[in-house]
Amino acid sequence: MYIALRNQIKPLKTPIIPIKPTFAKIDAPHELNKEAICIFMATGFFLDQDTYWKDEVVLKPACTHEIDGNGLLIKSSPWFEWHYKPRDLTFKQALQEFTDLFHAIIEEQVGSQKVILPLSGGLDSRTQAVALKSLGKNVHSYSYDFKGGYPETKIAKQIAKECEFSFNEYHIEKGYLWDSIEELAKINGCYSEFTHPRQMAIINEFETMGDVFSLGHWGDVLFDHQTKQQLTPEEELHLILKKIIKKGGLELANSLWDEWGLKGTFSNYLEARVKKLLETIDIKNSSAKIRAFKSLYWAPRWTSTNLSVFSNKRPITLPYYDDRMCAFICGVPEAYLADRKLQIAYLKQQNPSVAKITWQSEKPFNLYNYQYNKSPYNLPYRIINKLQRELKGLSGKPYIQRNWELQFLGIENEMQLKSYLFNKELYDFIPEKIMNQLYQQFKNGDQVYYSHSISMLLTIALKMKQFDKE
Repeated sequence: MYIALRNQIKPLKTPIIPIKPTFAKIDAPHELNKEAICIFMATGFFLDQDTYWKDEVVLKPACTHEIDGNGLLIKSSPWFEWHYKPRDLTFKQALQEFTDLFHAIIEEQVGSQKVILPLSGGLDSRTQAVALKSLGKNVHSYSYDFKGGYPETKIAKQIAKECEFSFNEYHIEKGYLWDSIEELAKINGCYSEFTHPRQMAIINEFETMGDVFSLGHWGDVLFDHQTKQQLTPEEELHLILKKIIKKGGLELANSLWDEWGLKGTFSNYLEARVKKLLETIDIKNSSAKIRAFKSLYWAPRWTSTNLSVFSNKRPITLPYYDDRMCAFICGVPEAYLADRKLQIAYLKQQNPSVAKITWQSEKPFNLYNYQYNKSPYNLPYRIINKLQRELKGLSGKPYIQRNWELQFLGIENEMQLKSYLFNKELYDFIPEKIMNQLYQQFKNGDQVYYSHSISMLLTIALKMKQFDKE
């Protein structure tokens, strides 16, 4: 029980999309929250306010909270609610408003500091690059790709050259994480599965690059449609579940749910939780509603988690996370956001040369001709690309497409992985039979399907080590 120190109550305001979680206590037993952990296993992130413990929560986004002197959460009240109230404005007006706002936010966030800009082959960081160039900022950029995978750094290098930024390219090696996995566990608290943060491979390079990061996370969600059709509430629920449940995640969560003897079924529990959260969002437009759900529950608990890798070395800024950008989105007609229209128009207007560089998701096309990424126009590229990948596979060097392939495949990776998973101290929490079954299914069966399960088991193995030290 907590004794509330009412005379020491402190108000705390959380952003619309928090960059990092703020933890607080609630009056509940200090026990592992196994229901929450099952959701974590299925999705890769904790839902809503959940943590590993029943008496600990993460504060809700866009709320003002009252915290007493013991760190106990007394009350939370929303100061902002996601909505969809499209204003009567032309596309040209929306583009100008976005341009002015985007530039103002970046100017405020970075000032005269030297900017570190991670570049990819997509649109979000490209849009930032053009804005930083337009504002005359001192920028050092970098990019990385998988050794043996698609050479994403080539696109990023072209963008950097057009913007006259200094640039480093990195090729992520096989098994890069094992030397820094304990550090990653400490940095992100094991609140995200471990195969995604490629930035860990170059974390020691960050301090020499500049003063502040400008990161492009969440632009792809804010500036695109989430569904092209208007859906029923039931369809919205099923679409969200389809998006958040990872391959193999449901099987792992169901196994643990049954093994731990939790009430009902995991599938019903998760569906009820998500349905309740969706019902609190007062938006009729399905695309805007799903964007709001993602921004409330996915961005803070999944996307933001590994931002800690960057902030561990240098301060971070995120223009798309800015409260003003979120409020702006709520008033823009969905038709202007769909298919990245605003970002594409911005890039064409501000820097046509950068707009002409290959758009990775539409390769080999760019922002002027990506509409031709369909048959028969893209057939030559698809045929050549497939032949190249097959020839690479025949040479004994398979084409790398996913993070986990660098971490889990091969003899050395297998030895490292098994040293964490097959630990007797872990069996008190994850039964050995479940560990064995899933590992064998991954090794001898559908590796793509079971890779998420293995990654989550690895994450939990590291978290158990942290518990032992507490």
